[in-house]
Amino acid sequence: MNNVTVLSVGGSIISPEGVDTAFIGQFRQAIMGYLEENQEARLILVTGGGYPARLYQNGYKAVCTDVSDYELDMIGIAATRLNGALMKAVFADVCCDEVVTDPSADIAFSGRILVAAGWKPGFSSDTDAVYLAKRFGAKRVINLSNIKKVYTADPAVDPEATALDTISWDDFRSIVGDTWTPGKNLPFDPIASREAQEGGLSVICADGRNLENTLNILNSNEFIGTLIS
Repeated sequence: MNNVTVLSVGGSIISPEGVDTAFIGQFRQAIMGYLEENQEARLILVTGGGYPARLYQNGYKAVCTDVSDYELDMIGIAATRLNGALMKAVFADVCCDEVVTDPSADIAFSGRILVAAGWKPGFSSDTDAVYLAKRFGAKRVINLSNIKKVYTADPAVDPEATALDTISWDDFRSIVGDTWTPGKNLPFDPIASREAQEGGLSVICADGRNLENTLNILNSNEFIGTLIS
């Protein structure tokens, strides 16, 4: 299925402080237009957790002093599945199959869009996106979030941090590390990064709120973002 593209759609743009209905409506319009113009194209949308994940993880932290990473991940996974159910409903006319919650299971892909969400503790839905890319023969993952580019460091902490157009996997992984921490805000999950590098995949990180830019990426035109390869 080399006509498949995987989009890791961050919860930060689906539900930044509640469901962003304006963005989701515009996203649907843009994606449906892309599918109309590219009749062979099929998309896998993998949803992140966003605001619901943070809200309920913080609730757990407020109640319990002995906090478990496993439980934090399970809460985050539930949030990704909530966002996945929303996106499946939004694209119901072209998404005929159930939300994928286990990328290693038998998966039906009978429509133009397949929606997937979190699987199990130990990594984010970015890793699920990489697993699905490998499974369906996609060569890249488009990682859509609320950041325009990857920086050399966290710009909120380091005023000397600079934006990057391209970066190698080795250099990117030296920035994000090799350890997954539930709820940690990184451009791309460290576990997903390792799996993508080992699988020979490239990842494009871009601001998913810029729908014209997203369409440029899908259509292999010039775009604003960071290519990791």
